Amino acid sequence: MELIRGWHNLRTRHRGCVATIGNFDGVHRGHQAVLARLAEEARRYRLPATVITFEPQPLEYLRPQAAPARLTELRSKLQALQDHGVDRVLCLRFGQQLAETPAETFIDELLVERLGVRFLMVGDDFRFGHGRRGDYAMLQAAGERQGFAVERMPTVLDGGVRVSSTGIRQALAAGELAQAARLLGRPYRICGRVVRGQALGRQLGYPTANIAFHRPPPPLEGIFVVRVGGLDRPRPGVASIGTRPTVNGTRTLLEVYLFDFSGNLYGRHLDVEFLQRLRSEQRFDSLEALRAQMDLDAAAARDYFSAFGAGLQEQDDRT
Repeated sequence: MELIRGWHNLRTRHRGCVATIGNFDGVHRGHQAVLARLAEEARRYRLPATVITFEPQPLEYLRPQAAPARLTELRSKLQALQDHGVDRVLCLRFGQQLAETPAETFIDELLVERLGVRFLMVGDDFRFGHGRRGDYAMLQAAGERQGFAVERMPTVLDGGVRVSSTGIRQALAAGELAQAARLLGRPYRICGRVVRGQALGRQLGYPTANIAFHRPPPPLEGIFVVRVGGLDRPRPGVASIGTRPTVNGTRTLLEVYLFDFSGNLYGRHLDVEFLQRLRSEQRFDSLEALRAQMDLDAAAARDYFSAFGAGLQEQDDRT
């Protein structure tokens, strides 16, 4: 898959494609249906399947205090898009210049002149251009004039409810990992770079790999059974997401303890897959009480892998 960073990096060879536009946060089952439909048209037109997306996401720029937590950072999103057959991703920097670009300019100069779009898929509620003037009807009219087809994105339902990034965030916030996984089409994951922490876990006998969040933290908290990728093989472990109230922490942090592992993980990118929620985060009166609870959490996680480990190994062999 080819990543094109910015409108200015488009070349003549990029002209001619079928495309869709959106944030694709989570690349969930609804998005997957869009990508499958896009792949059909790519084969029919014999053109690259192209996703146009934004970094940061528009709401993160326009209303940062109201922007929801991301389900996937850009690195993970790109990998998921590639896994679902996307040939090219055009990642547009969303800032003042793009926010002030007229909708007509976006269509004429980007979609028509630079990309040569032959087929375009967008949602009914898609808005674009300065003042959000551009919409599905404008794209349809432009397509009739310029010779490209426009289609509405399909709606994917789960139990009669539309699959959406919002619904997945709500499931995660409620600790309903199975529901989130069903909507995503895979277990929920967080990918991030390991940073240095206060080494408190090491003092307690549980050295952790720490991943900090540079945007609003993910919509879940507590203690979880996890499986971690990005190493020599998937590794079992237990993880905490929270502010560490026992030591008066304020910043949300993901801390991962890997079973039967030793080594330097600083700077490594880990892919943390959430399998089961054990409990909520809580404050303890002493570090000794915290350590005793960590013993219980680790034992519960090991019990989980003892019960399901064979199935997890079979899944590793298939992937």
